[in-house]
Formats: sequence, structure tokens, C-alpha cells
Amino acid sequence: MKKVWVVFAIAMVFFSKAQVTDYQKIIDSIAQRRWDSVAIDLDSLANPKIVNIPSLKNDSVKLVESNVFVSNSADSGPLTPSSILNLPTLRRWFFFGQNTLVFNQSSFANWYAGGNNNIGIIGKVNYNIVYKKNRHYLDNNIQLGYGFVTSTGQSTRKTDDYINIMTNYGYELAQHYYLSTGFQFLSQFTPGYNYANTPDPVYDDRISKFMAPGYLNVGLGFSYNPNENFQVIVRPVNGKFTFVLDKKLQTKGNYGLERDGESMRAELGAMVNILYKIKIYKDINYVNQINFFSNYLYHTERVDINYSGTLNLKFNKYISGVVTIDMTYDHDQIQKLQRKQTLGFGITYNFGYKIDRDSTTGIIKPFVN
Repeated sequence: MKKVWVVFAIAMVFFSKAQVTDYQKIIDSIAQRRWDSVAIDLDSLANPKIVNIPSLKNDSVKLVESNVFVSNSADSGPLTPSSILNLPTLRRWFFFGQNTLVFNQSSFANWYAGGNNNIGIIGKVNYNIVYKKNRHYLDNNIQLGYGFVTSTGQSTRKTDDYINIMTNYGYELAQHYYLSTGFQFLSQFTPGYNYANTPDPVYDDRISKFMAPGYLNVGLGFSYNPNENFQVIVRPVNGKFTFVLDKKLQTKGNYGLERDGESMRAELGAMVNILYKIKIYKDINYVNQINFFSNYLYHTERVDINYSGTLNLKFNKYISGVVTIDMTYDHDQIQKLQRKQTLGFGITYNFGYKIDRDSTTGIIKPFVN
């Protein structure tokens, strides 16, 4: 009886294994057919399947941290240290340019109330050339402007004339804080006249010209730039140089000169510069910039103050308006407040890189506007 049970057990094991093997063959056959239906023939690369992989365009950079760049508005503007240093890109050079042409014109014929035909034009350029590598940042800014008005019966008179070139190097010490050094050069293109005293001036009536005066500021310090709307530069060591390279204008007291025939006045002191941009409406903003300088060597309490305010109005892609006010107080030049104000509407053409502050995309891209 025992032998019968042993033979029965062996037979059951044999038949069960044979059945499992048959099932396994069926499963393997189905799996093989399914694999063959989707697999690529690597020997001939026949009928390859191309997967559509989305990618960014070469002329745009997707921001990793949108909260660094994105605001609640669709405003656009040039790149600033706070944004450049955080760009997730290998690009090192950035460029922003703004060209503005402002004009006004009046014409009269048999006009009962009277008037004088005139035409006025002001041209301005503002270029930013920026270099960024790791924590290093170099900002070069060029601002040029010139304007004139021509009226019947009067000589052509300039209404605006300036050269402003600035270079600033920064090294990021901590978030928003930078070691800062740089220079600023200021002057004008053509001779200036006092039209109230000389309504029809000649060259000998000039009261200023290129490099008379010319100003150069060179300093070392720190800057704080938490966002693109606010910046503070503090330079405890700053040299201020005033140049008067016209012998006719080299008289004592003129532009702060200490004696006749002097062509340069040198000062050593501290400088503080504050930039603050206020967004009034979608396409209206007001830019405040104020500069303080105190001379360590002579009357430290007499602080030189320069203020510049610019109201920018954008009507569409090309038409814009601008209102500027400049105020200066320099005790060494004239013990009165100097003031200049301009108002104009015209054409503005932007090109270079801008921040497209769209809270849904956060893209920085080249633009022609």
C-alpha cells in the first residue's frame, strides 16, 4: 500500500509541473507579442517614435523663483542688481536702451491774441550695459540729453544739455548687500548762456561749456538693493573733483574754485545716494533720486544736495510723456537753490532686455518696444 501512495504522489507532481510549464509558456508568448508591438527595432531603427519634449526658447529664461522678479503689475523696466544676480542663466551681458524724442511747436497767422512761432525738440538716450558673473556685478549707465527751441526773431536757445556716465561694480556679500565701488562723470555738450542778461548772446558771453564745469565722483563703499524699486549706496570714502577747463571761467568762486586760474577743485568726503521708484498706476511711475555729499576737509556741515524726480507717463507702445524736476544746493557754488523743470510728450523706443512682470509666467526676454 505504501508503494502505491508513493507512485501516486510522484505522478501528481509530474502532471502539476507539466501544467505550470504549459501556462508559463502561454503567458510568456503573450508578453512577447505585446513587447514586439511597441518596441523599436534597434538594428534598423524602423518606425521610431518621437516624443514631444517641451523646451524653452533660446531668447527667454524661465525664472526658478518667480517671487524674486514678479510683481502684481504688468509693468516692464530695465534689469537691476536685485534681479540680475539671481538669474538662473549662463548669460553674462545684458543690455537695455531707451531713446526718447520730445517736441513741441506753435505757429500763428493773423492770430488776434498774438504769439510767436516756435519749435522745440529734446532728445534723450538712456543705456544700461550690465555684466553679471556669480556674485560679481558691473553696471554701466549712459545718459545723454540735448534740447533746443527756435522762435521767430530770436536766436536758437538750448533747453536741455547734459552728459551723465556712471559705472558701478558690486560684489555680493549677503542677500541684497554688495561691496560697491565706481565713478560718475557729469558735464554738457555745448556752451551755456544767461539769456536774461544776454538775449542774443555770442560765444564770449558763455557761462559754461564742456568740462567747464565737469564733475567726477569716485568712491568705495556699500550698496543695499532689496528690489528693483529701491537702492541705497553709501560711500564713506568718496572723492569729488570739479573741473573748469575754460580760462575765461576760471575765476575765484566760480563753480567753487578757490582762486583765479584754478582749473580743478578736489574734495574728499562721504556720499549717500538713494533711489526710490513709486508706481502710481499701471503705466505711470515716479522715480526719485537724491544724492548727499559732505566734505571731510572743509565745512563738513555744508552738505551738497542733488535731487532728481522723473514722472513717466506711458500712453501706448511708442507715445509717452515725461515731467522732470532737478534741484541742487551747493554752498560752494551759489548759496541759493538751483532748480530746473521740463515737461514734454513724444516718442520713446526701447530695446534690450526687460523684466516682463507677469505673475503667471515670470519670463525675462529680449524685447523691442
